[in-house]
Amino acid sequence: MTSRRELLCDTVLSVLAAEGGRGLTHRAVDRAAAVPEGTTKNYFPTRESLLTAAAERMTALHGEAVARLAATTPADVSPGDVAELYPALLRRAVADDPTRFLAMVELYLEAVRRPAVRAALGRMVVSNAEAGARLHHAAGLASTARDAGLLDAYFLGVAVSLLALPDEALRATGLDDPHALGLGLFHAAAGRPGDGG
Repeated sequence: MTSRRELLCDTVLSVLAAEGGRGLTHRAVDRAAAVPEGTTKNYFPTRESLLTAAAERMTALHGEAVARLAATTPADVSPGDVAELYPALLRRAVADDPTRFLAMVELYLEAVRRPAVRAALGRMVVSNAEAGARLHHAAGLASTARDAGLLDAYFLGVAVSLLALPDEALRATGLDDPHALGLGLFHAAAGRPGDGG
C-alpha cells in the first residue's frame, strides 16, 4: 500500500513530467494529488526537499524495477534476449508512457545545481550499471559496469532525442526506427561473448 509520502513523491514525478521544473510547486502537487492545500509543504517544507524526495523516490522505483528484472531473468538468457530488452525499454520510455522518463530528465537538470538530487541520481545510475553488467554476464557477455553505464547514457540521449525532435529531423538523421536504435545502443556499448573485458 502506497503511503501518503510516496503518493506525494509519485505526484511530484507526474507534475515534473507534465509541467517541467518551472511548473513544480507545492500547490501544484497538492492539486494533482487531490490532497488539502498545504499537505505537500507539511511533508516537504522547501522546494529542495521536494526535489530531493522525488529523486529518492525515482531511485527506489528504479531499484524495484531492476530487482524484478533480475528475479524474472531465465538462467539460459542469451545475448540476443538481452539485446531485445533495449528496444523494449526505449519503446516504454518514449511511446508507451514517458511520464517517468520525462520526470527523470527534469531531475537530471535539477541535479546540475542541487547536490542532494545529484547524489540520489548517482546512486541510481551506479546501481543500474552494476545490475546491467550482472545481466550481461548472465548472458555470457563480458560487459563491465562502465559498459552498462555507457549504454544507459547512450539510452538517455537517444530517448531525449526521440521525445524532443520533430519526425522530419529524426528521419533525416536516421533516428526514426526505435527498434533498430535500441539494438544499436546495445551493440555499441555491450561486450561480446568471450571478449574478456
